[in-house]
Amino acid sequence: MRRKLAAGNWKMNGTPEMLAELSTLSSGDSGPQIIICPPAPLLTRAADVTLGSRVEIGGQDCHANASGAHTGDIAATMLKDAGATSVIVGHSERRADHAETDAQVRAKAEAACRAGLTAIICIGESEEERLGPDCLGIIAGQLDGSTPDTATADTTVIAYEPIWAIGTGRVPTMEQIIETHDMIRANLITRFGDQGAQMRILYGGSVKPANAADIFKAENVDGALVGGASLKASDFQPIIDALAAS
Repeated sequence: MRRKLAAGNWKMNGTPEMLAELSTLSSGDSGPQIIICPPAPLLTRAADVTLGSRVEIGGQDCHANASGAHTGDIAATMLKDAGATSVIVGHSERRADHAETDAQVRAKAEAACRAGLTAIICIGESEEERLGPDCLGIIAGQLDGSTPDTATADTTVIAYEPIWAIGTGRVPTMEQIIETHDMIRANLITRFGDQGAQMRILYGGSVKPANAADIFKAENVDGALVGGASLKASDFQPIIDALAAS
């Protein structure tokens, strides 16, 4: 049975004072896994604050190499040493701002696996692609190109985030969410067999307390990758609670 996952991506937001709220997040003894991904300078302090709690800490990106002349980058092993258990790779903002390709995302996911981190691999379409004739094919291509051949349910989480819904307040219809997540599941099973059936698929894109319960009703939605609503415990906890009840 796939364990539900509520992941929060703080992006380039956060202060040390905000970390105190992390220890208040709760999912119960058998509830969803909770991961918060703060900016890199806060990782170690976040890991200290959440030590012994239900909250795990993740990174927002990593380099494909373990070390080298890569100013400003961070290796997956460094994230692990800082207390992270996972890392987001291939977020649409990274793909857009830094022109990251599927091949580069795959290499980062492989590096995360080698370091003992879970890779949260992001895929998703633009609004133009959503309105086009081959939306699902485009998403399937990203999935295939970004996911390592060695991926397993323990090392890999897929996060479907329609780019046009991220931070806009706009959300796909339930029919679109179900269709896309079902396609991702089918592709994972075709490629990875039983491991593909057990890989978790998250939905991301303007997830809020008001719409979370409806989104989590979909069979192949195993949780959420949440942006702005993860910055405050008062906003993120209701999403965790909705996931626990799904």
